[in-house]
Amino acid sequence: MDNAALKLAEPAVPVAPPADLAAPKVPAPAPKTSVVIYARRWLALHKGELRALLFGAISLGLFLLAWYLLTKYRVTFHVRFINVPSPEMVFDSLMKTTKDSKFFTHVLLSCRRIVFGFMIAAVIAVPLGLVMGRFKTIREFIFPISEVMRPIPAIAWVPMSIMLWPSNEESIVFITFLGSFFPILLNTLHGMKMVDPVLVRASQCLGAKEAAIFREVYFPASLPHIFTGLTVGMGVAWVSLIAAEMISGQFGIGYFTWEAYSLVQYQDIALGMICIGVLGLGSSALIRGVGRIVMPWG
Repeated sequence: MDNAALKLAEPAVPVAPPADLAAPKVPAPAPKTSVVIYARRWLALHKGELRALLFGAISLGLFLLAWYLLTKYRVTFHVRFINVPSPEMVFDSLMKTTKDSKFFTHVLLSCRRIVFGFMIAAVIAVPLGLVMGRFKTIREFIFPISEVMRPIPAIAWVPMSIMLWPSNEESIVFITFLGSFFPILLNTLHGMKMVDPVLVRASQCLGAKEAAIFREVYFPASLPHIFTGLTVGMGVAWVSLIAAEMISGQFGIGYFTWEAYSLVQYQDIALGMICIGVLGLGSSALIRGVGRIVMPWG
């Protein structure tokens, strides 16, 4: 009797239900992969750039659509689109010229002239602008000469450059140099004027020498204006180069465009113009990219 009472008094041990009657386990959510996280972060960081790229693609598409409609229906409303080639004609001309090495020779020669003329202008104009901005006497001596020569267009320099230089190649590079020199010089000079004088006085109080002030204060503060001048100078360099190639050149994309006009090949004229625009856009984008690397704070 006592044994039976003790058995009843003992607490019941819970017995686990069978495996087939157990409650189903809810699978834990799979962790996000690193690729998805990286993609979302990249989209968040480059949202503005992607938006600008999208709007640029839309505007380019609208331009091509307007070009196609105006040339298809031969619209004549003060501005005549009767002889303007259609996008299909220009594309066919592009396919033909890509099979001819002569077209690539024109493009390469123009790019080489741009590189030589622009680099010489940048190497001379940037240091000269820094010195003119720092020393008033030098600025008063050189600035009037530059202002007299700056308004002279590149076309007006063609006869003089032919007389100055022994070959057409050197004269064309010289005209390209002149086209890009003055925008770089003026923007560098403007950047020197915009430097905060408090920074200069602080560096002088700390014992910095003139070379250190140039290196640590003036040059970094003027870099945004210098790269603006380089971008503007690149655009003017292309304008000057094309004008020089049309008048005195025998090769180059400008000569290619002018020759197409002489031979009444309208689709090649449009092709040359588009090629000039693409090359100018690419060179300016390259300068902006270098500017972002050199000036990460901007």
